[in-house]
Amino acid sequence: MTAIVPSILRSAAALGLACSALFAADGPSTVQLVQKDGSWQLLRDGKPFVVRGAGGDASKALLASIGGNTCRTWGADDIQDRLDDAHKNGLAVVVGIWLGHERHGFKWNDPVAVKKQFEMAKEQVLKWKDHPAVLAWGLGNEMEGYAAGDNVDIWKGIQDIAAMVKQIDPKHPTLTTVAEVGGKRVELIHSICKDIDIVGINTYAGCASMPERYRKAGGTKPYMITEYGPAGTWEIGKNPLGAVDEPTSTEKAKSYKGAYDALAADTKLCLGSIAFAWGSKVEATATWYGMVLPDDSKLEVVDMYAAAWGRPVKNRCPQIQAIAFDAGKYPTLKPGQIVKATSVVTDPEGDAMNAEWIIAQELSDYNTGGDAIAMPPTFPEDILKPAVGSCEFKVPEGGGVYRIYTYVRDGKGGAALASAVFKVDGPKVPPKPQKPKLPAPVAGGEGEPLWAASGYMGDTGSIQMQAASSENPKVGKSCMKVTFDKGNGWGGVVWQSPANDWGNAPGGFNLTGAKKLSFWARGAAGGEKVKFGFGIIGNDKPFGDTAKVEREVVMTSEWQQIDIDVAGRDLSRIKTGFMWVVGGQGKPVTFYLDDVRWE
Repeated sequence: MTAIVPSILRSAAALGLACSALFAADGPSTVQLVQKDGSWQLLRDGKPFVVRGAGGDASKALLASIGGNTCRTWGADDIQDRLDDAHKNGLAVVVGIWLGHERHGFKWNDPVAVKKQFEMAKEQVLKWKDHPAVLAWGLGNEMEGYAAGDNVDIWKGIQDIAAMVKQIDPKHPTLTTVAEVGGKRVELIHSICKDIDIVGINTYAGCASMPERYRKAGGTKPYMITEYGPAGTWEIGKNPLGAVDEPTSTEKAKSYKGAYDALAADTKLCLGSIAFAWGSKVEATATWYGMVLPDDSKLEVVDMYAAAWGRPVKNRCPQIQAIAFDAGKYPTLKPGQIVKATSVVTDPEGDAMNAEWIIAQELSDYNTGGDAIAMPPTFPEDILKPAVGSCEFKVPEGGGVYRIYTYVRDGKGGAALASAVFKVDGPKVPPKPQKPKLPAPVAGGEGEPLWAASGYMGDTGSIQMQAASSENPKVGKSCMKVTFDKGNGWGGVVWQSPANDWGNAPGGFNLTGAKKLSFWARGAAGGEKVKFGFGIIGNDKPFGDTAKVEREVVMTSEWQQIDIDVAGRDLSRIKTGFMWVVGGQGKPVTFYLDDVRWE
């Protein structure tokens, strides 16, 4: 999930007391982990509790209506609304405490960084421990990376945090979440992390075999599956076009069911499961992991869970078969060629359906480590005759691999989707940057950001960015909090399109017509110096920015609106839509941003 390093909150004691008063009406739940007749189980307020959950930001009311009882967060920054929403709908929450990843620059052998993280975790537990929705504490998510998981410093650090959590909050168990069970993960958790009660496991293609594989890896602690879904792109082979075949929503529902049934049968060690993703997310493709579309339409997997959890729905989602082309499977096509794609779609209740078709450039990198990315360029002008079950389209001009998607909706809140890839035989003509409607959001405020805050620079391990801080926001309920915790050196972050690209891939946006880059900023104390701007990629790269502006701002402790005038500049391709850079100022620098946008 989102890789944002939490920042330290101000006063643990004050926050804990304030939240205790806030939730006193209901009071905290008491969750026990007990073993009975050789089987582990959770007791929530004295009653057996099997985790039936999903993780993501889609409707919690929908999750509860189909029999779900649990959701999770990946971090604990500004989760007040999420906890309240879950509690209102009768859901328990595995509260995630985000811990540093080495791939993001965190050093588990740095005593200063580890101590700071320890204090952050302590303050977050104090803040939320008395909320009635809390089920358990999730200490970290895949912080050991994707290799052997044998960094002993990580497990020692997690043990220290777990021991502290159990002392502060004996009413809720602890777990830590790992990426699968290979390497030394399970062994080291069992030998070092004695205060970790539950092993959380993220697993995809191998989920159904987890009961057996966890035991073979030496697992004796109870476990909970904290993410699972269709096979990941890293777990399946490439097709003849060098791309991956995405299962249809109907095929995905079957794979979720196979995994769920296998876990439910493990009544000895498995405490339940949390499916991924309850919502939508662009990762690998636009639709690989989502269970609920952005317009809140549910996919067939939701119906599967409703039946498994004893709440079968009356109106089921459409069912869909794989897309076929009249030019053959995995076709290589000519630019401008007219092609027909078809897919067999049925609705169980015979509801009238409507269809949407989209052509998008295929992502160049499927394995993003879970980081959120922007939707790749789309080609709406090439969709000629869309219909339910068929679409005539014109092949885009540029060579390369493309993916066509079909979304089918039944008008009753249900949907189905499928996608297929094709190749265009011709020189790679980079797609023209899309021209978004203005204002174009970057961070904070309203709307989905068009650029990703993925370009970390300088002393990256000293950068802490909290995407949703509740500390005196200017617009809405939250703002962005940024800390550079060194008194020397420098650091910065660039908002990129596509994510993690420094000019080698097409992308960016045509912002012609924009007059200014506007944002709100304030310092924690006032006097902080921060350089802001955009357009950091030069013309020495294949896909650089067509304009560049930098401006140093001296912060005040009050919000001030900063407008960077861009009138008259060539804005035809802005790949880096925003950036900040700070240099060492003899002490740590903390500042806040809100409502960053082009207008």
